[in-house]
Amino acid sequence: MNAGRRTGTVAALVGALALSALTVSPAEAADTGITVSKVVVNKGRPVVVGTSDEKTPSVSFRITLPSGYSTADPFAYDASPFLYHGTTAAKGADGGGLYMGGYTCFEDGARAADCVGELTIDPRYDLDSNSDATTWKIGVAARLFKSDGGLKAEEYTTASGSVQVRRWGKVTVNASPEPVTKGKTLTVTGSLTRADWVKHKYTGFGSQSAELQFRKKDSSVYTTVKTVKSGSTGALKTTVTASADGYWRWTFAGTSTTGSATAAGDFVDVR
Repeated sequence: MNAGRRTGTVAALVGALALSALTVSPAEAADTGITVSKVVVNKGRPVVVGTSDEKTPSVSFRITLPSGYSTADPFAYDASPFLYHGTTAAKGADGGGLYMGGYTCFEDGARAADCVGELTIDPRYDLDSNSDATTWKIGVAARLFKSDGGLKAEEYTTASGSVQVRRWGKVTVNASPEPVTKGKTLTVTGSLTRADWVKHKYTGFGSQSAELQFRKKDSSVYTTVKTVKSGSTGALKTTVTASADGYWRWTFAGTSTTGSATAAGDFVDVR
């Protein structure tokens, strides 16, 4: 980033974004001449969200203003990315998107600036369907203001790129009996669950492949022993032969809608 003079924190469109989308008139819904480019959300990684904790993935982008406007005057314009998965950016802005809480810009010439900020995602309010675990498009809300503070132009457009929003996954493990006699059968169970944004709790994730891994007591490396499919309620179960002291765990690679998960190792003493 070629950062010039800091322009300060610019208020984003939390709450007001949806309101402005509802009240914009045909005359105001015009090309602002603002360009928002180089949008990167969460450093290009999927955003994985649970059932209650607020997530604040990073956003970086570049703003270029039309002739006659300067990034030195943050009250003359407002432009920020948001996420949506509807048919158009305008419909995504109308209460169905994921918005930025605020951003800070650094001037790069008179009419351009590089900006950084955060999206705010609260699953209790922003994600009300499990189908929200999908590919979200990047929209841009842009506004230009007159010298008297009145709205001159407003538009909702689409920027290049997309973001995967996924449900948080969890997996547990329990190996028994503990301790176990060497050469005897060890039963390893567990449960694979994922965030349910309708029920606001974690529910079983069935028919998914999970790897059972083992790490010897004095080793730092886990090795996959076998792969098991979870049951209809997400239950995991298999048997192995006890051979050495060490840690057992289940690990799940994730899917296009659900994040990966790995259990903490369960230590078994083999005698």
